[in-house]
Amino acid sequence: MIQSFKNINRQTLEVQQPEGANWINVTPPFQENEIDNLSRTLNIPRDLLTDTLDIEERARYEIEDGVKLIIVKTPVENKSLNESDADYVTIPISIIITERNQVVTVNSFENVAIRRFLNTFAKRHPERPNMMVLKVLEKVVMDFMEVLKEINHRRNILEQKLYDANRNEELLYLMRVQKSLVYFVTALRSNELLLMKMERTNFLNADEEEREFLSDLVVEYSQALEMANTYTNILISTMDAFASIINNNMNLVMKRLTSITILISLPTLIASFFGMNVDIPYSEGHYSFYLPVFLSVLVSAIVSFYFSKKRWF
Repeated sequence: MIQSFKNINRQTLEVQQPEGANWINVTPPFQENEIDNLSRTLNIPRDLLTDTLDIEERARYEIEDGVKLIIVKTPVENKSLNESDADYVTIPISIIITERNQVVTVNSFENVAIRRFLNTFAKRHPERPNMMVLKVLEKVVMDFMEVLKEINHRRNILEQKLYDANRNEELLYLMRVQKSLVYFVTALRSNELLLMKMERTNFLNADEEEREFLSDLVVEYSQALEMANTYTNILISTMDAFASIINNNMNLVMKRLTSITILISLPTLIASFFGMNVDIPYSEGHYSFYLPVFLSVLVSAIVSFYFSKKRWF
């Protein structure tokens, strides 16, 4: 699906033809020959429009036939049915500046960053494509930070549940969170390096205001990367600590069960002695019942006291 937008009197209007639009957004589902027609209409090499269809495409920039391409990674919620997959993954989006100074964004999946840019498009300067590109990059890092905060909030909730848990469900869910953070750290690192290289080479031929904005974006991406690394380290420490706690809880349970088994076996052992077919002192008369009961209670009390002193209960 191709959507074309134009800013007219500070209002965002959708137009039918991409030739007169300031911003063209390409999202799935893709119709047959849709990419080819857009490539011919805007004079964009076809491979620049199809690069982001590969979700493993790395963050980079290039110029081909006067058309500038920037690919960045952005977070999306993983809708996979596999319960072991990460909650969030990262996908590439393409930002293209044509020779006519039109901005084209291509997404392999619908993402939050582009929707946010659409909501603020009328407030920007469509005659300045560089600023539009920088605003898209700003929305991407904002999306990263919000998702990181959400992931950290989920981690805190799971941590509270793990205090008294002897099950693996919470730890398995934490593994899904950890996978998401791995995707984020990798994507943010590549995005940060991309922006630093763009700043160093002045890829956008930016003016002073745009260069300052790009410099601020580099700082924000660095902060997001630091957040992701911090949350990853906290999560690893949490998983290791609670794995040890769960193992320790299981050891305590096994110790208690073993102690109870010993206490139960002592009366059985004493009763077995008195039930043997041999002469045993005081086995005659009414003492033959009360004596083993008394000995069983006495021995069990002594062993219980010993276990309590050793804190085996």
